[in-house]
Amino acid sequence: MFQGRLSKQIPVLSLLTGATVWGLIWYPYRVLAALGMPGWISLTLSYAAAFLLTLAFFRKKACSFSWMLVWIGLSAGLCNFGYVIAMLDGKVMRVLLLFYLAPFWTVLLSRFILKERLTAKGYLVILFSAAGAIEMLWSPGSILPQNDAEWLGLASGFMFALSNVLAKRAASYSIEARSASVSLGVVASGILFAFFQPTGESGISPYALLLLVAMGLAIFAVNWVMQYGLSRVPANRAIVILLFELVVAALSSYFLAGEAMRLQDWVGGAMIVAAGFFSSKLEI
Repeated sequence: MFQGRLSKQIPVLSLLTGATVWGLIWYPYRVLAALGMPGWISLTLSYAAAFLLTLAFFRKKACSFSWMLVWIGLSAGLCNFGYVIAMLDGKVMRVLLLFYLAPFWTVLLSRFILKERLTAKGYLVILFSAAGAIEMLWSPGSILPQNDAEWLGLASGFMFALSNVLAKRAASYSIEARSASVSLGVVASGILFAFFQPTGESGISPYALLLLVAMGLAIFAVNWVMQYGLSRVPANRAIVILLFELVVAALSSYFLAGEAMRLQDWVGGAMIVAAGFFSSKLEI
């Protein structure tokens, strides 16, 4: 009986672990940026390390190809890339709350990809998510994100919802193959991003190199853990569990970056979180 309960809790614990890492991951990238390494370079290199580690440990299971894995890699890769870049350039909690409009996108995507019918609860998710975003973003003359970082946070949330829904469709593929596709997707995003950046030299200090290796190991582990949890927990329930990331990010951004949120942001954020809890009642 105990083993049965434990086996049911492991996927949830996996997602909580992933949420904790993602609530903190912005900080070491900011440290690397302070050491003179642009965020997109450190992000690309750390995910390249994670991809190589996946191949080194799980080459047989990781080396598989399908168009579903390509779509998962692209959506999750763009999600992770945009998320970290947004965290580097914007206010952590505002970016993260816009990212967590994901329940809104998940309801819509599940309707078109998984052919789920939109119920009254689904409409509540849409209503609370949209109202929360409007409350957060409202300023005289505009209800749109205020800078590139916030737009990236919003877009990353959409990509997260898409990768979450696709992960349910690709449950038959190995965790290693899905993890490798995510890492490769970030590397591909970084290479594409490089074409739009000015050329220049970026030195790597021994400390920065050590931190990059540590980040690669952490991402390698968390990618595997997240794919394990996402493949075993319903998509909308997973989003609610991952809301724990908000708690970690709120504490870390306050103590590590001295960032404070307005009352308007807290109210809008609470509405977005409520949408996440409503979404957990949907069956996807």
